[in-house]
Amino acid sequence: MSTIDLEQLAQSQKANAQVMMTLVRTAFHGLEQLSALNLSASRELFNTSTNGAQQLLAVKDPKELKDVAASLARPNVDKLLEYSRSLYELAANMQREITSVMEDQYSTMRHNAAGLIEKTGVGTPISGDVFGAAMKQMMNASSTAFENISQMAKQMTDIVDSNVKAATSATAQAAAALTPKK
Repeated sequence: MSTIDLEQLAQSQKANAQVMMTLVRTAFHGLEQLSALNLSASRELFNTSTNGAQQLLAVKDPKELKDVAASLARPNVDKLLEYSRSLYELAANMQREITSVMEDQYSTMRHNAAGLIEKTGVGTPISGDVFGAAMKQMMNASSTAFENISQMAKQMTDIVDSNVKAATSATAQAAAALTPKK
């Protein structure tokens, strides 16, 4: 193996290690955000439950019980909706970050493969033409597949986004129906 090949291999390994580190950092950052979100939601649930229990224990007649129970329902539904939105935003942000890293990595790989195809074709013109044509065809097929997968991921994100919005709207309407009318 020549020193150029060893240098290229070392550069490739370094680039792969950087990509992996970026993905691991993204995962850790997402887990930190998820932990903070869950801790905050748990604290809020505990405080709300404690306050709600105290209010329910202070009830003296059945009509008041109905009003207190209804007044406790609306804030809990709002908090659930906020938690769901935050969870969705966290997942969507992580998906975008990971997709961005993967797109960059794929672009770099395509560039390197194109350079290799060109280099191989120059060294051995006859067999290089066959190899180059096969590699170019494979690169075109993989590009098409990658673009299709990226498009599918975007469509799935859009579908989930619209479903979350629809569920949020429906839940908000249901919560509004629980709120006592004065």
